Amino acid sequence: MSISLELFGDRWSLLIIRDLMVRAYRTFKEFQQSGEGIATNILADRLRKLETAGIITAEAEGQDRRRVGYRLTEKGIDLAPVLLELLIWGARHEQTGAPCELIEGMAKNREAVLAEVRRRWRDRDPEPFLPEFGGGDGQS
Repeated sequence: MSISLELFGDRWSLLIIRDLMVRAYRTFKEFQQSGEGIATNILADRLRKLETAGIITAEAEGQDRRRVGYRLTEKGIDLAPVLLELLIWGARHEQTGAPCELIEGMAKNREAVLAEVRRRWRDRDPEPFLPEFGGGDGQS
């Protein structure tokens, strides 16, 4: 447990990983404007630590080789089940902005949610992940 928490266990690192995995954020500017209020020096430090730990990688983006985009590594995407469980647990026990139907749909369809998160990572899908579950029965 202590090794895991040492690598990714602070609030900011988990939010960066969430933003990469769910919101499809890639750039320093996107992380900075996420609404969480992270200071630029803290953000730069956490990105560096996550990269050193092998959880994310920095890649030049597009034609402008000076512009850096971040991406989860295989090690990073393997955190998806942990983040999903934290999200479900938090939403069940605290007031959040996530609709109850969405959380319950994710809880009932864990494997499908995780498969889609991994597919989107593998395919480098640039769109945010917004699962939809119809009819209140947890089926997508």
